Amino acid sequence: MNRELLSLCGPLREALHRTEYTADALLDALGDDAHAALGRGEPVPVRRATRDAGELGLLARLFLLGDDCAATDVASALAPVNLDQAVAAGLLERDGALVRAALDLRPMDLGGGNHWVLSDLDASMRPRTTSPDHVLGVGHASLSLLRGTPTAATGSVLDIGTGCGIQALHATGYARSVTATDINLRALELSAATFALNEVDVDLLAGSWFEPVAGRRFDRVVANPPFVVGRARVEHTYRDSGLDLDGASELMISRAIDHLEPGGTASMLASWLHVDGEDWRSRVASWLPAHGVDAWIVQRDVADPALYVGTWMRDAGLDPRDPATAAQAEAWLAHFADNDVEGIGFGFVYLRRTDEASDVLAEDLRHGYSDPLGDEALGYFDRVAWLRERDVLESRFLVAPSTALERVYLPGDEGWRQVVARVHRGDGPAWQHEVDDLAAALLGGMRADGLVLNELVELLAAAHGEGAEQLVEASVPLVHSLVRHGLVLPADLAPAG
Repeated sequence: MNRELLSLCGPLREALHRTEYTADALLDALGDDAHAALGRGEPVPVRRATRDAGELGLLARLFLLGDDCAATDVASALAPVNLDQAVAAGLLERDGALVRAALDLRPMDLGGGNHWVLSDLDASMRPRTTSPDHVLGVGHASLSLLRGTPTAATGSVLDIGTGCGIQALHATGYARSVTATDINLRALELSAATFALNEVDVDLLAGSWFEPVAGRRFDRVVANPPFVVGRARVEHTYRDSGLDLDGASELMISRAIDHLEPGGTASMLASWLHVDGEDWRSRVASWLPAHGVDAWIVQRDVADPALYVGTWMRDAGLDPRDPATAAQAEAWLAHFADNDVEGIGFGFVYLRRTDEASDVLAEDLRHGYSDPLGDEALGYFDRVAWLRERDVLESRFLVAPSTALERVYLPGDEGWRQVVARVHRGDGPAWQHEVDDLAAALLGGMRADGLVLNELVELLAAAHGEGAEQLVEASVPLVHSLVRHGLVLPADLAPAG
């Protein structure tokens, strides 16, 4: 463990508070345009915006842009931090009268106030080589999982492959205890410093996958593991598992349930293959047991093999025009071709441990939505449990307040012609379901204090001259699907008011 860096955290925290090196203050100093440029890896707008921002601007240029700064200015901004000690601890590098950052030190608001996160510098602002034990900072995947993780208060949380510690740090805001593991010792050093800097208590354990917590169970598991799909080799520990193809995701999905308390949940990022002649949903579902788990698997994107390999090559700072890089890409793509890989899917996997037969739903969620998905997952599991325990024909329902009915018409020979009717959910994952006129009428008749579904269907059948038996048979799977997606709610699950 890097004792020098840990001992530096106290005075460093004092300096960061004094200079107001916080997420809100940085956004105010940069403005929306320069802040967006920072996210795109464009240093010049950030540099210009921070010229008149005093010591806050200096620290932004030092830690976020990787600029060379005058040692005297840095010493003043970081007081009471001793520069020689900061260099010895690996926070800074010194070159005569100039100082540059050796680590990325980033302020973030995780929803409960400001925090700071330490990680290795990447090549987004100045060229640098990505080392095998590189500790990735807070990127798009990490932020996606943050927004996709439930924040309801819970007891114990396990973060597998903690990296810079961002998921575990987030968990300290809603859990009584947090345990984090990583096989990369440098990741454990930097995450320990992150936790010390933020004055939070996390139990850090070294080891591979679930080995450090063998025999233990938790109320929640979170994981942004090294799920890159490729050959069975490790070039960078933050992305490569050493397992062939999507073996890392299979391991996480199949074993996480063993480390959950009854009713406990897991929230993970994962990747899976799209193989010629195989349904990706069946592939992922096959990794789960037939009993004891509810699973909701949502695919957010699919990349073709060439795009996928090129993206990860650039992520490692490799030039695709370099012959050595081209040889790596060739071997990677050849391995995909040998295994009939047509694409690589990416998304969220949510699990809940039960004592029932497993319920697994894998589906596409590639459209845009704005609400966080984490708490939606808990609601989904509640609705699945309700459906398992109830007869929908003997239950009352109501249309969720955010659900809207849309009808689309196109010009026809005799005026407007309806071509489709859809119900939209206006919050959460923004699901849409196509419905026919009878289904729309069925939803229109739902009331919390009204008829049970069986009576409502019989009334609808009589009013429209339809066979009641056939209409009942069609209504059950429709209502199940709409309840799962939260467009229709059981009366006894609907929020008050």
